[in-house]
Amino acid sequence: MTPQFTVAHFDDIPAVPCPCGQSRRAFATPDNPVATIHLVDAKVDTQTHYHKKLTEIYLILEGEGHMELDGELHPVRPMSTILIKPGCRHRLIGQIKFVNIPVPAFDPHDEWFD
Repeated sequence: MTPQFTVAHFDDIPAVPCPCGQSRRAFATPDNPVATIHLVDAKVDTQTHYHKKLTEIYLILEGEGHMELDGELHPVRPMSTILIKPGCRHRLIGQIKFVNIPVPAFDPHDEWFD
């Protein structure tokens, strides 16, 4: 019987570059179309981008700064959470550690820049 669960440990997942800095992506496998979860260390000013298909949920863990959403700045701090729908141009400003949950599962071909 195939297990109905998967366990991941972020400290075992290598970080990869992303528009926000460095990301560790759990459950990002071809057989998982549902959702992924990322632990991200953001650089000071991240790159504005958007997704055409993905909805993202951000949970700020450490640091303070701002989230720019469609050109408007919103203050963020630990335990702030943001729901970002497809088409919303966004970026973080500040040195921030956060969890990102893309739904459906992260697709590197769905990162768009103006």
